[in-house]
Amino acid sequence: MSELKIIIANKRYSSWSLRGWLAVRHTDLPFEEIMLRLDTPAFYQEIVKYNPAKKVPTLLHANIAVWDSAAIIDYCSRIAPGKHWWPEENAAYAVARSICAEMHSGFTHLRTHMPMNMQGRWRGLSLSSDVENDVRRVEQIWTQCRETLGTNGDFLFGDFSAADMMYAPVVSRFETYDIQLNPVASAYRDAVLAHSDFVEWLSAAEKENEIVTADQIPASATHLG
Repeated sequence: MSELKIIIANKRYSSWSLRGWLAVRHTDLPFEEIMLRLDTPAFYQEIVKYNPAKKVPTLLHANIAVWDSAAIIDYCSRIAPGKHWWPEENAAYAVARSICAEMHSGFTHLRTHMPMNMQGRWRGLSLSSDVENDVRRVEQIWTQCRETLGTNGDFLFGDFSAADMMYAPVVSRFETYDIQLNPVASAYRDAVLAHSDFVEWLSAAEKENEIVTADQIPASATHLG
């Protein structure tokens, strides 16, 4: 039995679970995955066994518990230091940390009105000005990183890193809601969509049958926000 276990929720909907799972997968260490279904009594009965904050994801490493995706990413970087997590150069490191913090605490309108849904597809939606502003800020981040700091690879800072883990659910959202991006940001989105770990998660998400009403916008929706 593996010493590493990650507690996650539905792969179709749980954006924070995706971030934590990508971090554990990136270590290349063996791990066990425990799925708790959102919006069910069992979720709340089970999650308290692993995490007093009652949130997913939670990483268990032997007798150590780590919760919150950002904390899980940092912890994974300690147990797999040979993997690429953050850029080495100080200026790039500062940007990487800053945009991850911005993702962690910001983009409220995007998160609220564009829930992650890896089985849904909407086309031709209009966006409120608040959602549009969040979308364009993400586009700006991706473009600036790719043009100035990620030229030695396909991702934000060249090789796949912690920053890409933090923005992976936004990549999924932009695909779900057919968000139009400039060529540089579009190429980055496509690189994440093609990354083997993301593809593995998506393949499992597409097989799920549960519907989480709180994260499901109407199929007939024409406007977000």
